[in-house]
Amino acid sequence: MLELLFAPETWIAFATLTALEIVLGIDNIIVIAILVGKLPAHKRQAARLFGLALAMVTRIGLLFSLVWLMGLTQPFIHIGELGFSGRDLILLVGGLFLIYKAVTEMHETMETGGQAESHDGPSLKKVAISTVIMQIALIDIVFSLDSVITAIGLVQHIEIMVAAIVAAVLVMMVAAKPISEFVERHPTVKMLALSFLILVGVFLMAESFGVHVSKGYIYSAMAFSVIVEFLNIRMRKKRAALTGKPE
Repeated sequence: MLELLFAPETWIAFATLTALEIVLGIDNIIVIAILVGKLPAHKRQAARLFGLALAMVTRIGLLFSLVWLMGLTQPFIHIGELGFSGRDLILLVGGLFLIYKAVTEMHETMETGGQAESHDGPSLKKVAISTVIMQIALIDIVFSLDSVITAIGLVQHIEIMVAAIVAAVLVMMVAAKPISEFVERHPTVKMLALSFLILVGVFLMAESFGVHVSKGYIYSAMAFSVIVEFLNIRMRKKRAALTGKPE
């Protein structure tokens, strides 16, 4: 164990896997930002932490179920020439859920003008915190399948995989609150986030049918759109400062 701890290869593998988990967790943080927005303000941080903690336990559980997890990649349902594995079905259901959630949130935001979730008044649609926590944990399973399978292929020691998952989830716990609050403060950013959830959902569904699309395309488009939106926000703030009118 001590040899593993002090080996340079261990720390390189740990850093690589942690970075991978954090990058693949970007879309997960966006989902969390949308889901916790349904809760009263004083319950949101608890939902984020409990949801991510449950997701971390689930990911570690997947790691310790290596035989079952790798078995998910073997097709067991065939429709014509298409073969569907357990992983494919999970990605398909997860993609459909993301699209449904994003479209319904878009509709509600447009109907209310983006004001319904900005306070704890009677117009806020009540949702049980347990429901939000379970949704966060379940959608994390969908997002973590590929990263866990990739981790198994990259590293031979399960201790390194567990440590990388814990480190990545801790980073996500710290980042989730400020990102969620920023999304809630800016309705246009929220619509942008919902649009990307639809895009991710479509990509997950495509993946379930055997059409592999690199997530790099999604993240590149997301980064470009976020940069443009930041410029718009700065422009609106400067215009408001010059004219004395609110944004």
